[in-house]
Amino acid sequence: MLLLCDPGSHGAAGRRPPRASAGARWATARRLLHDDTIRTEDRLAGLLLLLYAQWPAAISRLTVDHIAQGNGAVRIRLGDVPVELPELVADLAVRQVTVRRSHAVLARTDSPWLFPGGQPGRPISVWAMGERLRKLGIRLAETRSTALFQLATELPAAVLARTLGIDITVAVKWQRAAAGDWAAYAAEISNRSSRAHQQGEEDRHASR
Repeated sequence: MLLLCDPGSHGAAGRRPPRASAGARWATARRLLHDDTIRTEDRLAGLLLLLYAQWPAAISRLTVDHIAQGNGAVRIRLGDVPVELPELVADLAVRQVTVRRSHAVLARTDSPWLFPGGQPGRPISVWAMGERLRKLGIRLAETRSTALFQLATELPAAVLARTLGIDITVAVKWQRAAAGDWAAYAAEISNRSSRAHQQGEEDRHASR
């Protein structure tokens, strides 16, 4: 299953996000997808938050074995069901795994971490991962909320829980919030159209 947010995404639970916020988020995603001057590990970590709503704590615990290649696809296991990565993200994931395995051989260590820390055999700390993401211009909580909201509009709660590794009750809450927001938005547009039509009729009669 492929999970990838669309640039038309919505934001934090219970409301549509400011356009500037959504635009900045997607500008950051595009930069991480294409800017080769940024370290591969930082680009990959940032995209896991931007596209798949992964907290720094979850990202820091990933190992090289969470990435699998087969049948022409690259998948990452964030929950019970692996997620198929789109081409540009898949390329970054494969590059990071290759670098980590090469370093493990050279250093004669069996460190499995996809994002290693400063201490041998330890993953990057949650704080350090968060700082890296902030330096990329990512607002952690807001960005994760926006990603979860968009995914909740597209996928059943059970699928969200199994693929993203979040609790089913959390997934249900996000899906309800997303459904409520879209319903409110549709009602707002409908009322707006009705008012415009009514005003048009009044103007037409007044001009007679």
